[in-house]
Amino acid sequence: MSNLSESENLPNLIIIGAMKSGTTSLHYYLNLHPDICMSRQKELDFFVEHKNWKKGVEWYKTNFAGQSAKVYGESSPNYTNYPRWDGVPERMFSVVPNTKIIYLLRDPIERMISHYLHSYSSGIENKSAEAALTKPLEKNWYIRRSQYFLQLQQYLQVFPESNILVITSEKLSKFPAETMEKVFAFLGVDSEFDLNVKDQSLVNVVRFGSTMRSDQKFDKKFHQSARKTRRTISSESLFAKTFSKAIAWMPNEIKAPVEDIVYRPFSQKVERPKIDSNLRKRLVDSLAEDISSLRQYTKYDFSEWNLE
Repeated sequence: MSNLSESENLPNLIIIGAMKSGTTSLHYYLNLHPDICMSRQKELDFFVEHKNWKKGVEWYKTNFAGQSAKVYGESSPNYTNYPRWDGVPERMFSVVPNTKIIYLLRDPIERMISHYLHSYSSGIENKSAEAALTKPLEKNWYIRRSQYFLQLQQYLQVFPESNILVITSEKLSKFPAETMEKVFAFLGVDSEFDLNVKDQSLVNVVRFGSTMRSDQKFDKKFHQSARKTRRTISSESLFAKTFSKAIAWMPNEIKAPVEDIVYRPFSQKVERPKIDSNLRKRLVDSLAEDISSLRQYTKYDFSEWNLE
């Protein structure tokens, strides 16, 4: 893969999701490589019309400025939120037609549960897990974002298959070294590298902790569900509004842990919901056609997923 100096450091790698599938970990692992520069702010959401598209390409370029690398990348799970946010692949192709795309998938039912937990903890969702996960399809973003082939189809209509890599978070977690070798081969960079070649910036130390030993470099995990809490203070309170303004300048990856610390006295722990076998079957059935298409396209059985 050639350097993108001719396009002023626009990305030639984009991780498109899926939400709650380990994209933060993958973003960090990639950034350890001396030939790869991942955006300081992980979720740029540039190609989502209702988010940052209006800021323009020059703004997008600033997220990859000041670095010298073979691969520049970003990770925005909102890029696979069709049909809520459509036209993303077309906008992406209009700006970076040669970019490589990685789609990181997770057991779709487990992803939906984590998605629900995230929404409930954030105060976006107030329904019970069963009520939320079984909402009508046209309003059910838990199911929509687990319809992986539906999301993938939008990209296959624009980008060549050779530019897209599908991997699973289960493989990344259980076989991190082997999975990252596959990713590095896809990107055309050496899979054998010295972790010490790339200096760890203060931002990365704040975001991810101190540099890991080389034998642990792909073992760090982020966003553990066990730490989830739901705030008991209204976002409309004077304190919440003042604090939000005070930290608005921070990158999301720093802002989130700061918010967790500050709001801890005004929060209560939220347990990961458990779903019974009947609900699980209903959810699996709702995804059956999409999973079948995904298996047919990838020629992979996804045996690591619990779809019984």
